[in-house]
Amino acid sequence: MRSSSYSVLPARALRAAVVLALAAGAVTVAPAAHAATADPAPIAAKPYMGWSSWSMQSSKYPGLNPDGDYSYLTEVNVTKQTDALAAKLKKYGYEYVNIDAGWWRDNTWKPEYDQYGRQKADPKRFPSGMKAVADRIHAKGLKAGIYLPAGLEKEAYNDGRTPIWNADGCTTADIVYGDLRTTNGWDSSYKLDFSRPCTQKYIDSQAQSIAGWGYDFLKLDGVGPGSGKSGDQYDNVADVAAWHKAIAATGRPIHLELSWSLDIGHADDWKKYSNGWRIDTDVECYCNTLVSWENSVDDRWDDAPGWTRHAGPGGWNDLDSLDVGNGAMDGLTKAERQSYATLWAIAKSPLYTGDDLTRLDSYGLSLLTNKEVIALNQGATPPARPITPSDPQQVWAAKNPDGSYTVALFNLAGSPAAVTAPWASLGFTGKAAVRDLWNHENLGTFKEKITEALPAHGSRLFTVTPHGSALAFTGYEAEAPANTLAGNASVADCSACSGGKKVGNLYLGGKLTVNDVVVPKAGTYQVKIAYVSGDARSVAVSANGGGATNHKFPSTGDWGTTGTVSVPLTLKAGSNTITFDSGNGYAPDIDRIDVPKSS
Repeated sequence: MRSSSYSVLPARALRAAVVLALAAGAVTVAPAAHAATADPAPIAAKPYMGWSSWSMQSSKYPGLNPDGDYSYLTEVNVTKQTDALAAKLKKYGYEYVNIDAGWWRDNTWKPEYDQYGRQKADPKRFPSGMKAVADRIHAKGLKAGIYLPAGLEKEAYNDGRTPIWNADGCTTADIVYGDLRTTNGWDSSYKLDFSRPCTQKYIDSQAQSIAGWGYDFLKLDGVGPGSGKSGDQYDNVADVAAWHKAIAATGRPIHLELSWSLDIGHADDWKKYSNGWRIDTDVECYCNTLVSWENSVDDRWDDAPGWTRHAGPGGWNDLDSLDVGNGAMDGLTKAERQSYATLWAIAKSPLYTGDDLTRLDSYGLSLLTNKEVIALNQGATPPARPITPSDPQQVWAAKNPDGSYTVALFNLAGSPAAVTAPWASLGFTGKAAVRDLWNHENLGTFKEKITEALPAHGSRLFTVTPHGSALAFTGYEAEAPANTLAGNASVADCSACSGGKKVGNLYLGGKLTVNDVVVPKAGTYQVKIAYVSGDARSVAVSANGGGATNHKFPSTGDWGTTGTVSVPLTLKAGSNTITFDSGNGYAPDIDRIDVPKSS
């Protein structure tokens, strides 16, 4: 079972918490710990930072779960991690202590519920109860997070007889569909029917419960479309909207995070009702380490680009736990740990580690506490995305408000390789100053590019400040009548595209040749390609009928959004042709190309 937290309150509208006196049978909701006399900071104004219990409670690493699967999750262990977070990481911005799946279940996974069908603490895991745990977290100047799955858990249904708190006449039979259809990523719950008036009351009661205990963060897990499921039965948009409404009614600022592998087609819903959304499957390998490179840390380089434009204040793309602090327990090389942390930072993902904070090694601590990298993640810089194709060697970048660029080099191959970031792919020419963020070092001035030799799965992270001039380009529309289309290739309307058109149907031999591309002198040019692709697709690119290079273009998120990457092409002085060939596969749609006026 995968953890995911729920807490729904968009940052944009939060105000100070209020004291609520609840009716008999309910808990008393205390004021938000962080809302004294002034309005609190907006929820998710920046990616949250903290710790989550799931990585360790789900791992097979020796000794972590001595009493069976998930047995690590106890009040004692949460307290240890709370103390370690406060002592080692709080001053760097880490503040959330998030308790994941199982807090209401014993070691055989038998659940505990109150008389109103709401989850309550398992007495052996959390003998002091969930309010006392949150109080202790708050006493350290930290925030408390908790977890719930989407829907009404089957065990809470109780033949439909359980009353709903503060909802006269309502029982669990009145909040689900009559056929007891299941929902969430594991079909562990009955689907809630929000056309029935009692149903919102149940979500309200759950929200009042966790607010009354003093929680600041909710992870709602198994949310669909996503979590490996699709179709009406697994559409939980109404659940998320109900949680958003219920949390607002508590008066307590609570961050709502959704999990997992959320459907990007509903990105607008996730942005409207929540503060963060897991874009991918679990990062944990469920093996004898916390994670492994192949399962599934490396997936994020393919899966993150399509989501980039959806991240911003109030809601962020969640890449999952950042387990880079424990060395051998993490299951990664030092190079992999740095690349993992680099991607999370530049993608503006929340930075929450699942490591054992009581045993961080010196290298892991240096990764988690690098002030320049944290500032990049937490500041006004936008999220980066690939500016070169998603090939084994790739460059990610973003232009910052001050005119500098965040630039990351990645070698995702299993052997060492050099990676180059050409300034032309950033849109300028000449010289630029380069600062190495991981090593806190000014590297000096570089002309036209920077090249680094990287180990397998290695990376570098720079701030690049241009001292040259903006590069001039000549644009060529893919749909221009002078171009040559072959196979299935055809011109199609595209409202997001330059000129309102694109060339699509580049599949199984479909080919586009852009004719009469003129440059003043022979050389290698960084040709910028604007394209549309709802998923990552490959295309062979060549110039003048020469040898083609196959490049994988990252997803733009959907078939109505454009993206750009730059590819190096050797052109001759005068007129050239540039060809995009789908070969025996499916290629992205091509909008236009922009060729620099100088090599």
